[in-house]
Amino acid sequence: MDLSQSQAKKQLEKVFGYSEFRLEQEEIIDTLVAGDDALVLMPTGGGKSLCYQIPALVREGTAVVVSPLIALMQDQVAALKQNGVKAEFVNSSLDGQEVYRIESAVLAGQVDLLYLSPERLLQDRTLNLLHEVKLSLFAIDEAHCVSRWGHDFRPEYQQLFHLSREFPNVPRIALTATADERTRQEIIAQLALENAKVFISSFDRPNIHYTISEKQNAKQRLIDFIKHQHSGDSGIVYCLSRKRVEEFAETLQSAGFNALAYHAGMNAEVRKNNQDEFIHEEGIIMVATIAFGMGIDKPNVRFVAHMDMPKSVEAYYQQTGRAGRDGLPANAWMLHGLQDVIQMSQWINQSDAPENIKRVEHEKLSALVGLCETISCRREKILAYFGEQGQEKCGNCDNCQIPPVTWDATEAAQKALSAIARTGHRFGTAHIIDILAGSENEKVLSYGHQKLPVFGLGKDITKVTWRSVIRQLIMLNFVRIDVENYNVLSLREECRPILKGEQKLYLRQALKKADKKKKQSATNQFVAEDDKDLFEHLKSVRLELAHENGVPPYAVFHDKTLIAMAEIKPQNEDELLEISGVGQYKLEKYADYFLEAISEYV
Repeated sequence: MDLSQSQAKKQLEKVFGYSEFRLEQEEIIDTLVAGDDALVLMPTGGGKSLCYQIPALVREGTAVVVSPLIALMQDQVAALKQNGVKAEFVNSSLDGQEVYRIESAVLAGQVDLLYLSPERLLQDRTLNLLHEVKLSLFAIDEAHCVSRWGHDFRPEYQQLFHLSREFPNVPRIALTATADERTRQEIIAQLALENAKVFISSFDRPNIHYTISEKQNAKQRLIDFIKHQHSGDSGIVYCLSRKRVEEFAETLQSAGFNALAYHAGMNAEVRKNNQDEFIHEEGIIMVATIAFGMGIDKPNVRFVAHMDMPKSVEAYYQQTGRAGRDGLPANAWMLHGLQDVIQMSQWINQSDAPENIKRVEHEKLSALVGLCETISCRREKILAYFGEQGQEKCGNCDNCQIPPVTWDATEAAQKALSAIARTGHRFGTAHIIDILAGSENEKVLSYGHQKLPVFGLGKDITKVTWRSVIRQLIMLNFVRIDVENYNVLSLREECRPILKGEQKLYLRQALKKADKKKKQSATNQFVAEDDKDLFEHLKSVRLELAHENGVPPYAVFHDKTLIAMAEIKPQNEDELLEISGVGQYKLEKYADYFLEAISEYV
């Protein structure tokens, strides 16, 4: 082990309280410490931040971290300061006097990590300041924001290629949790990282359980899901619209849950207060649009629920990745329906994006639909999307644990496809079902469709089942739905093998009941029965200390660390220091409080 490696290991243990590096952290750190560039793809909760925070402490000078959101940089700086690291951020939340204080500290070499937004970084004032000081590295967090193909595009990120020209001798690291091959290549091109070493860790989050099902009785099912599986837990509920956010927040409040709302249409102060409460308190459920989340570094979010489909697999992966960042079991739970697909398609078609980008967005939506409709392992499907091969069955998703009931729908699909073709691709779902069911209503008779060979051929199948068949034909890309023309149905070329009898088609039979299965509730389901009282007591001690220090509870210690304390019951500082997550700085700051609490319990 050379000097830089030993220094990195020392910082890992002393500052952050961990004994071993995870995934590819050590090699990434060595690359950056040596002065080389890196592109890092690592799942949420995989420890990306340590990949630049430790080199910033080992290398001489100030590290500049580019972060897209105020909340994100504030949380990370607060956590670093809890570990005794000299870190600061500059953003619009600070007044001029505070900005001057921080800039003076940077000039004096008293700041190890400086967090900036891309807009702030590229200001002449900031660039002039940085040219006056020794810089250790640039870290570009959430690097997928640079890509037009990505799900969180930020045009300011595309200007960050200037860093390679302004500071050619300062190593740069770009990091993200979500990027398919197209997005990776754009990150490299846009940020001038052609010579960077690329590190791609597994996208698998084995602690997350995936459940996706049809959108029926959504409000009651959400209540049942939280009540039976996550009573007292922190969680996020995503909705597509502001109106639905308000509705679901009210529904959960009426059901007795501590739920808050968050969306861009709210009063800014109320929105900020809600976010602060979610971060600093325990057991809060945030009902939000996708505007909420990127800046949230809360490790003990136990579930993320989607009441509407997001727009891509990347967006879904990014949002569900906010659950279980501490590595403990968490749930990703989503309801979906055909109306979601129609809504998303309309938004894509009506956007001002160029046609090539619209085409890519439709492809991404189709990939997500495929994930929703798959009858195979969800995790395998997600990993395959990112170019990674997973196990055939993960054992930790709804399809693996309770395989969906399927039926041979080949003949039914042929009848539906034939009805669409014989009516000239001019009608919607309801009319096609009326023909198949043999309904002699006014519309069917007026068009003479009672004379078609397919009329009444589906009498033996309920209309509910026919709706399910057509919905799945649409979502599996066998049938096109014209969202700009009264949702008229037409055939896609992909349906030809089914129509000609060359391909069998198996569809889901009915809504599964898997998410109604009762489980032990709350975080303490991961704690041994005899240790639960102590764990809850340690949480109360943590919350009190967090309030006194004005930081989120997880900035004191993660749940995982408290669980280990409750299990091991350390009796002195040496034993406490052996627990993962307890570094030297936190030992000196908090040891007395937690050792006293444990001693009282024992």
